[in-house]
Amino acid sequence: MKIIIVMPAYQAAKTITSVFERIPKNIYKNIYKIVIVNDGSTDNLNKVVKKLNKRYQKIKLVEHKKNKGYGAAQKTGFNEVLKMDGDIGVLLHSDGQYPPELLQKLLKPLETRKADVVLGSRIMGKKALKGGMPLYKYIGNKTLTYLENLAYGMNISEYHTGYMLYSKKALTKIPFNKLSNTFHFDGEMTMMSGNKKLRIKEIPIPTTYANEVSYLNPITYGLNVLKIIWKYKTGKYNF
Repeated sequence: MKIIIVMPAYQAAKTITSVFERIPKNIYKNIYKIVIVNDGSTDNLNKVVKKLNKRYQKIKLVEHKKNKGYGAAQKTGFNEVLKMDGDIGVLLHSDGQYPPELLQKLLKPLETRKADVVLGSRIMGKKALKGGMPLYKYIGNKTLTYLENLAYGMNISEYHTGYMLYSKKALTKIPFNKLSNTFHFDGEMTMMSGNKKLRIKEIPIPTTYANEVSYLNPITYGLNVLKIIWKYKTGKYNF
């Protein structure tokens, strides 16, 4: 199977190397390509990526001259997956918040064709708070997920994970280029996976909060999720 990792990167020069170092060697040898999307970074990310490519190879760097947004970076990456005729597209963050060590576990349902979409859920393991997730984020996550499940007729433990894997079928059926360019892209992808009757598998992952920089305002984020629910209920996602 042709496995392609998509790694959105914004100001990630200090963290991206450690992400590569944490990918298990037995997994890396089976990776076809890692598409790093530099979303208008102003640090020395490109120099770091060039050094990484000499060491690890398999890297394709794609640049946005200006910052377009987290969702836009994913769109660029997943379009590259389809261009390369990839069988599996893996979203892996460049800040190290989501564990590359669990890639084999998350890939398995797709490799065995038992799922079309795999979500790494921090809520399923019931250790989110122990892992350092702030209480207000935990409550907000649970509350928003409850409302989203009601609206979408789904039963997902977390719509707000950034650890997601897609089969070629999923990337072909979901009109992801029509979704937002924002941090809500992941939740929209989960919602559209259910809308397109794709098979979703959730796998517990640990929660890790370290020194990564958050660009999200939690109140604004929550209000925007409610807007997405309203748009869904009023047919705005019936592409």
